[in-house]
Amino acid sequence: MASSSITDLRSKIHGSHTRKSDQLTKKAHQKNHNFHANKSTPKSKYDDYNTEEREQELQKVKSGIVQHPLFTEEQCKQIEKKIDKVVKLSDLGLYKEHTVDRAPLRNKYFFGEGYTYGSQLTKRGPGNERLYCKGDVDEIPEWIHKLVVRRLNEANIIPEGFVNSAVINDYKPGGCIVSHIDPPHIFERPIASVSFFSESALSFGCKFSFKPIRVSKPVLTLPLSRGCVTLLSGYAADHITHCVRPEDVTARRAVIILRRVREDAPRLELPTEMSSPCRKRIMPSLYDCSDSEDGGNSSSSSTSDDNVKPVKVNSKVICLSEEPLKEGKTVTPHASPKLMKR
Repeated sequence: MASSSITDLRSKIHGSHTRKSDQLTKKAHQKNHNFHANKSTPKSKYDDYNTEEREQELQKVKSGIVQHPLFTEEQCKQIEKKIDKVVKLSDLGLYKEHTVDRAPLRNKYFFGEGYTYGSQLTKRGPGNERLYCKGDVDEIPEWIHKLVVRRLNEANIIPEGFVNSAVINDYKPGGCIVSHIDPPHIFERPIASVSFFSESALSFGCKFSFKPIRVSKPVLTLPLSRGCVTLLSGYAADHITHCVRPEDVTARRAVIILRRVREDAPRLELPTEMSSPCRKRIMPSLYDCSDSEDGGNSSSSSTSDDNVKPVKVNSKVICLSEEPLKEGKTVTPHASPKLMKR
């Protein structure tokens, strides 16, 4: 009798341990499943399209894209040297605050016009983008007009006088730009871009998820060869997002985006304290970059980046005053420049 009781007790204890073990295993499997589900590729609305719907969407996107292999190897090298100089001037702190927008693995350089977007918006969402005040970004470098815009004009790709905004996106390997539509209330169409340094791709209709970055299957992946001009208009520009995926940037790559800002585009309101006129200064000859096709000759009236007027040094503005100082003192050649906090 005692032996039977002991056997029953052992069976009961074993059964209890087995049930607990099964429950722990089930929880572990569920946790592991949830972990992998969180790491899966995100889905976009286009994933639910059938074959016919997806093909129709693809054709509509293609209808708004035009590409021209325009720039030669030699021309690309010349422009790429200029892009490197923009990066160097930026690293020296010689551009206005809103000219440069830095992000991990990707830097943007706005010229002519700049605008708020993404996390910079006080109110999130499409349609809330605003141009910065006039003069808040540096002017378009003369070399962009000479080496890039002029060639697009001569090839009848865009009309003369169309471009008043130029952006350089400089990507490191693995860099990206998330899905977006260039704000139609800010920019006219077409959107023109030229690729440099290496090949890449532009993807349409993707959805991003983060930590880590994952991207859904695109409706279209458009190859971007070095020296190729890409124009976006119509459906491709206005009705479907485009992006650059991390997996499509395998080497350093830069793109120059040429656009026209609409005359009625909304701007940020002027701040109560106006910018000091002392922002304008002459670029020291140390940073002169006058190795252009002009044979090294430079003109004092040039508006190129070779004569960029720096505005930022260690978060302070240097103001070189020509006015007499108080108590009858005057500025001497050895006088220190007056520092003004921005």
